[in-house]
Amino acid sequence: MQMSRQPENQSVEGFSSPPVNFLQELPSYRSVARRRTTILPRDKQSGTLLKPADSYGSHLEGGITKNLSSQSIRKYALNISEKRRLRDIQETQMKYLSEWDQWKQYSSKSWKRFLEKAREMTTHLELWRKDIRSIEGKFGTGIQSYFSFLRFLVLLNLVIFLIIFMLVLLPILLTKYKITNSTFVLIPFKDMDIQCTIYPISSSGLIYFYSYIIDLLSGTGFLEETSLFYGHYTIHGIKFQNFTYDLPLAYLISTIAYLALSLLWIVKRSVEGFKINLIRSEEHFQSYCNKIFAGWDFCITNRSMADLKHSSLRYELRADLEEERIRQKIAERTSEETIRIYSLRLFLNCIVLAVLAACFYAIYIATIFSQEHMKKEIDKMVFGENLLILYLPSIVITLANFITPIIFAKIIHYEDYSPGFEIRLTILRCVFMRLATICVLVFTLGSKITSCDNDTLCELCGYNQKLYPCWETQVGQEMYKLMIFDFIMILAVTIFIDFPRKLLVTYCSSWKLIRCWGQQEFAIPDNVLGIVYGQTICWIGAFFSPLLPAIATLKFIIIFYVKELSLLYTCRPSPRQFRASNSNFFFLLVLLIGLCLAIIPLTISMSRIPSSKACGPFTIFNTTWDVVPRTVSTFPSSLQSLVHGITSEAFAVPFFMIICLVMFYFIALAGAHKRVVVQLREQLSLVRNCTAPREGVDLLWLLLTTTVPKPHLREAAITEGRLKEA
Repeated sequence: MQMSRQPENQSVEGFSSPPVNFLQELPSYRSVARRRTTILPRDKQSGTLLKPADSYGSHLEGGITKNLSSQSIRKYALNISEKRRLRDIQETQMKYLSEWDQWKQYSSKSWKRFLEKAREMTTHLELWRKDIRSIEGKFGTGIQSYFSFLRFLVLLNLVIFLIIFMLVLLPILLTKYKITNSTFVLIPFKDMDIQCTIYPISSSGLIYFYSYIIDLLSGTGFLEETSLFYGHYTIHGIKFQNFTYDLPLAYLISTIAYLALSLLWIVKRSVEGFKINLIRSEEHFQSYCNKIFAGWDFCITNRSMADLKHSSLRYELRADLEEERIRQKIAERTSEETIRIYSLRLFLNCIVLAVLAACFYAIYIATIFSQEHMKKEIDKMVFGENLLILYLPSIVITLANFITPIIFAKIIHYEDYSPGFEIRLTILRCVFMRLATICVLVFTLGSKITSCDNDTLCELCGYNQKLYPCWETQVGQEMYKLMIFDFIMILAVTIFIDFPRKLLVTYCSSWKLIRCWGQQEFAIPDNVLGIVYGQTICWIGAFFSPLLPAIATLKFIIIFYVKELSLLYTCRPSPRQFRASNSNFFFLLVLLIGLCLAIIPLTISMSRIPSSKACGPFTIFNTTWDVVPRTVSTFPSSLQSLVHGITSEAFAVPFFMIICLVMFYFIALAGAHKRVVVQLREQLSLVRNCTAPREGVDLLWLLLTTTVPKPHLREAAITEGRLKEA
């Protein structure tokens, strides 16, 4: 037995040595070796004890034991015996440390243990934790990611409302109800033209009952005078005992704060999803293997959802085969066929642009018509006519958002794309359509506000004061109507379409037409676009209607329960399921696009359009942004010089060049890491094919842990663990 094993071992060692020697020639391995030579003398001085081993084992052990004090052993992809051996090494190392270092180690462990326990306790306080876990167990992680995204929007709007409440509403309430010893500082209107300060809010006299309903749905009447809209905050400041609270500056800071917070929060969450997508970037052959051997969602416990998951996997495999067929077809395509298909795509994209232009023009006409006729007295028109005039832009936008996805879905079939690219392109077109309609509405209002038509009063005030005495409030009313109408449509579709359709499918299934119609699908992309559309309205309208985030929070809470009931009782999951990681990244990417589109009209309205002279905290300023230079002028001269220097071209140009250099450096670094990952994958494949010994795998894992960024280590750890088991 011993004689028979010895040649086999020799052959294996002889066969596996070339890959290991080749790895030792890599620049990444040499840098690791140089780092080890600088670390080892320091470890000897501090009393670090390493178990004698061979060269590969010592390098691997040194790479792990170096981080034992800062990371848990459970995080390493090792078996139980190796983890026990490392724990023994850790305990041995502790004996050679000073009492101060030992106390730091124990306190660090205790603190980490406390944080883990606190994190476990906070998970029980998560909003809708039980409901989302139940949805995940019945319908999988794809649909669960939609409800988690909806919970994120609820928390985001709640934080936005708290920011506005603390900076704007709270000081006013404390002064209004005499809670603090403070007084309002009123705006001095003496320096303005009296004609620009006229603001007729509502007419007195006999009020019909249905006018209250119209006011509630449109934000006019009694709601226009409340703190819901911009015009209520016609205050210059609040004087406390020791200081004066600058309300215009606080109002502007609250807007910048909630936009910056939204941007940072979305980017932080989307980067995590991007890392997962980057790790899961795979070749086509690996895609087939992953779907067959690792495509099952073990969170599913429902039989019907298990059957749906089976059909989803079959659909994905068919889609992959179809994409492979299309790639082969593209490779075999002649020049005449290429010219024909590109000409057809150009023609179809012109049709798409024509559809978008027609929708935008319809929104423009509807907005102009609504603004010109909504100033009529209520008693001169009936209830339905008045409501139709008020909600005409919202109705046109909703119809455009309903019709255009159907047209895009029909057009995309003739463009000869792969199934996956068809879905992505259709979704991108629908995203652009939904979000661009809001911008078209806002820009139409802006053009109407700034158009004077040789009006003397308009040229005197800087905006159309006759039609828009407080234009910020009226823009806020339009955003309020969009928010309310979107909420009404979601409820109406669920109650009056999905629920009767479910009853017909259940009790009239013998009818052929009902069977063809089928049960309503719970389409994740459509539902996500709907709530992103509502969130974009909230971002734009929060400046003009400070309480709109609170309304959006209540709206999303109700939508959560409505969609949950719809999913459980009236809808069926879509056969095209989304992986949770891909879904989260896609949701946040669409939300980031909505935020960028919301920032554009807000920036223009704050910096270019003159502020209203009859209402709001910025009446004494030409534009909203003018409060910033006024505030800077009150700073000390040295601080003013610093601010002017930072905002000058002499600072901006070098700063931009430095940012570009840093960006190019990180791009080059990412490219280098990508090349290292590709190289190490090839070496792992070589080691696997050659049935490499333990030392080769350990050396590859050492290179991975020291040269590859942490986001890539999860996949590497799984691969390394499989190699060790082999």
